[in-house]
Amino acid sequence: MLFPTIYSTLDPAALASFVSSQYELGDSRCQLIQRGVGDTYLITTSTNKFVLRIYRNDQRTFGHIQSEVELLSILRDNNVSVSYPIADRDEQYVQALDAAEGKRHAVLFSYAKGESPVKLSDTQLKVLGGEIAKFHNISSVAGLSNTRWTFDISTTLIEPINKTRHLFASLADELTWWVSVAGQAREYLESIPTDQFSTGYCHYDFLPKNFHFDDDNITLFDFDFFGKGWLVNDLMTFWTQLTLDVQINRMTQQDADHSFDLLLDAYRQHRSISDEELRAIPSLSIGWWCYYMGFHASHDQFLAFVQPGHLKMRTALIRQLAERNAKWSDRYC
Repeated sequence: MLFPTIYSTLDPAALASFVSSQYELGDSRCQLIQRGVGDTYLITTSTNKFVLRIYRNDQRTFGHIQSEVELLSILRDNNVSVSYPIADRDEQYVQALDAAEGKRHAVLFSYAKGESPVKLSDTQLKVLGGEIAKFHNISSVAGLSNTRWTFDISTTLIEPINKTRHLFASLADELTWWVSVAGQAREYLESIPTDQFSTGYCHYDFLPKNFHFDDDNITLFDFDFFGKGWLVNDLMTFWTQLTLDVQINRMTQQDADHSFDLLLDAYRQHRSISDEELRAIPSLSIGWWCYYMGFHASHDQFLAFVQPGHLKMRTALIRQLAERNAKWSDRYC
């Protein structure tokens, strides 16, 4: 009898054989390239590349995976440039694999050509802004067969703090700051007409690691966290990356403002967004940091992120970001 297992690593050679047969790809090679919410493998044939995602059954349900497949298929059909799911020889998108811990599901995706840019050019910023708007034009009206989670005040500012309080047992000052800043963000969002914000499915992780540029051609990918919420969240995530780049001296504040201006102008060529939504970005960013802190606490691949030493350093960094950007909306809007 096998000893109970909560997380196994599937053999790349066996996966190569399975994919080669199930998708009729011919001779294939398989390489594990990343662990995370699931395991990501690179599949290489004589003529093409693909990405195989093996989901963890303690992180994503079959319904969650089906909804991701469904949304990406809708986006592809509407000419949004995404890494899309590929059907097997039986026209099925989601595979069920018998692993040591039970069923694990897998999806094969098209390969996103190019690479994640260290710094986006002006042209690439415009392309990104336009593509996010095109995504929102579809995600704001798309209806999916399976439900996804929601990004709102409760799931981003209340629940993550409650979930992670015990991790701050030796960090009273840091916990006090998190409770205070989350409370301020909540108070602000509750005081404005968020019922007038555009809503739909958000990617919620539009950082440069989740899109590739091949020259000036973009492909969006890694929709694993997508859920329902205010669409301005997707502009917020990229803005948050810019604020981090300024904080670590990767770019100047002037360059960051210029970058966001270009992205926003391109976005507005395809879709409107109000100044009220933009003014909410710093508060939404606090919710984003809280949400992922809560996620890190629930996933064994990120345990290092919730150890006291790391939490102390991370809190100091995010506190500096919050103080630097407290008056961003006054400067920008």
